[in-house]
Amino acid sequence: MTLPGPLASAAAPATRPTASVDPLIGSTNGGNTYPGATRPYGMIAWSPTSTTGDQTSTGAANGYEYNAKRIRGLSLTHVNGAGCNPGAAGDVPIMPFVGDVTSSPSADTKDAVYASNFSHANERAVPGRYTLGLDSGASADLSVSRRAGVADFAFPADQQASLLFRVSNSLNGSEDAHIDIDRAHRKVTGWVLTGAFCGRRANGGVNNRKSYYKLYFSASFDRAFSSYGTWRDATLSPGSTSAGGGEGYATGADRAGRGSGGYVGFDTGSDNDVHMRLGISYVSLAGAETNLRKEIAPRASVDDVAAQASRDWDRELSSVRTGGGSDAQRTAFYTALYHSLMQPNIISDTDGRYPGMDGRPHRLARGQEAQYSNFSGWDQYRAQIQLLALLKPKVAGDFAQSLYNFSEQNDGVWDRWVHVNGATHVMTGDPTAATLATFYAMGVRDFDYEGAFDSLARQATEPRDDGLSDAGCPGQCEGQRPNLAQYLSSHYAAQDACHCWGGAAETLEDSVADAALGSWAKLLGRDEQAAYFTERGTWWRNVFNPDTGYIQARNLDGSWVTPFNPGSDLGFAQGTSATYTWMVPQDVQGLADAMGGRQAAATRLDGFFHKADGSWSVKGGDALRYDPTNEPGIHAPWLYNALGQPWKTQATVREIVTSVYGTGPAGLPGNDDLGTMSAWYVFSALGLYPKAPGSADLLLGAPLFPHAVVDRPGRADIVVDAPAADATHAYVAGVRLDGRNHPRSWTDAGLLRRGGTLAYRLVDQPDTRWATDPAGLPR
Repeated sequence: MTLPGPLASAAAPATRPTASVDPLIGSTNGGNTYPGATRPYGMIAWSPTSTTGDQTSTGAANGYEYNAKRIRGLSLTHVNGAGCNPGAAGDVPIMPFVGDVTSSPSADTKDAVYASNFSHANERAVPGRYTLGLDSGASADLSVSRRAGVADFAFPADQQASLLFRVSNSLNGSEDAHIDIDRAHRKVTGWVLTGAFCGRRANGGVNNRKSYYKLYFSASFDRAFSSYGTWRDATLSPGSTSAGGGEGYATGADRAGRGSGGYVGFDTGSDNDVHMRLGISYVSLAGAETNLRKEIAPRASVDDVAAQASRDWDRELSSVRTGGGSDAQRTAFYTALYHSLMQPNIISDTDGRYPGMDGRPHRLARGQEAQYSNFSGWDQYRAQIQLLALLKPKVAGDFAQSLYNFSEQNDGVWDRWVHVNGATHVMTGDPTAATLATFYAMGVRDFDYEGAFDSLARQATEPRDDGLSDAGCPGQCEGQRPNLAQYLSSHYAAQDACHCWGGAAETLEDSVADAALGSWAKLLGRDEQAAYFTERGTWWRNVFNPDTGYIQARNLDGSWVTPFNPGSDLGFAQGTSATYTWMVPQDVQGLADAMGGRQAAATRLDGFFHKADGSWSVKGGDALRYDPTNEPGIHAPWLYNALGQPWKTQATVREIVTSVYGTGPAGLPGNDDLGTMSAWYVFSALGLYPKAPGSADLLLGAPLFPHAVVDRPGRADIVVDAPAADATHAYVAGVRLDGRNHPRSWTDAGLLRRGGTLAYRLVDQPDTRWATDPAGLPR
């Protein structure tokens, strides 16, 4: 087949960053990205829902798996790179179907009839546009604004042609759904009531088998319907215009065959193309129609909307302009930047209304331009939120205000993983404290930072009843500061009494969060609170066992949890003691002292990245060594800077950048986790990395590109010059900051305040002298 023409941008000049983006990167190998059409921070993300023969699954966490070459619809919402399978959203799959609709699509439990195979040769994905040709002969060409979209569907001439609206078939299922078909006005409208993020995981998932949002949609067409009907469970009702019913949140046989939807058919005798315009809203059907009316002109074509989407993405991606490097490096870099800036996601309508965490509609706060959501806190606070603060401070400020708004609607509780307007409790620690402290340190001010600090400080100091609940544990424990009274008394989270995922991990996470609150309090001039929280940031020491030399879980009586194995995850969350032992970014010198000094710590770190024979071990799969697929250890390659051996950071980061990341569908090491893994790559390619949450300090490495400019709104640029950068020159022999010698392997907040030029002298062998003076090491 001949695909419609979204690929003009593929031939665009190389100076356009969208020409270097491949949305398919990360779509297999557990990356869980999606290739469909979306805008920066968009509400709508129109992308395929795969199937491997099970109507209640997709073969991937986020609806699309590159190696699953069969789809059952094109869904309106997605979340980038979430780890639970299925992850979240995937709402209202719309399927172009060739043939007679003679049975209920919900009864097609194996996706044998109302789905289609496809070839990647007939698939094209560019920022803001997605095109797919199906083996059935149908095709879809999609583009979007932030809250609406347009589609051209083509069908084989003189064959039955229909669009199926699977309103109940969100990735996790649904509690209820509804569809209405308005033949006179050529419209299909409806909604789905759903949620249940991570509702199927074994460790606590049943706690999240609940609804927390309603997605409304309104679709209008350029031509009349030749047929129509609805279905509910196994019953098909031709000629019906209304139906409803959910699927539940189970999986497999416990859910298969349930659900509702509707179809509209078209006469292909003289015209086999169908144009559809669609708006969505989390507030109301009227909101969905207003969003469509305000964002997409009545006669806008897919080409028109896609052209604007491409310009929108070019503007966002031009926040970092690179010079030099190979085509593959540019593709990996700009795709990583693209994935990093997909979120947070707008959930407010064009009129400023959004669904609150209390289930009621709210309006934006004064000065707020949008309400954002989809906060993968435990993941994002380590890299993605720093990149957002660096490049998009206004978005970061509105995001911070959004999280504060949610907490005010949630009895003062800041949830650690927010999906749309739902508190999911996923993961561990208090990542919002670390996030907002980092925003403030990096100069973000467009939020009520005094009110937010007070609220987060209360969460960290005032015990709540839900902190004693085991509901959702482990993995989705309800308490945001579990058993806080015990933590404040013992100065560590007791494994046998913490009501948390793992006592050792909880202690480390809370220590990071508290240290960040201490730094924030200092910047606010609150010296007493600064001293208090800063001291709490050292409580990680209470789970460092000097006898084993590792972070280890403890019981309430002070005894160490045994038997102990550094390769075990007992007391930890998605990681082992060997990995978590390094998760003290706020006090690296203190960690080194506990290990016997910087040299001893560096030697141990060598063993974390290398096998006994000295070869690299950075691809994961070894419980005692570095795992690039998950967050607890992703800062570890940068710790050598604080240990006085920065050349080892340079070598380790370069090894990971070149051997773990890449192009193609398997180009990410693991779950992108809402842009976190991609943000790690962006920072590393620039030769910069955030030192610790709550800080504006940046660690210095070896840039991948000879030239880069970080364009910051309202502030002076940060320029990175490394003329010798190439595959062999991976070591730093000197740095000049604004023309003056810079003998340290880090920069302080002044670089973010004032901007400046970092000029690197790169060499092909380790320079063991630069930035090694103990007095100048990052702390």
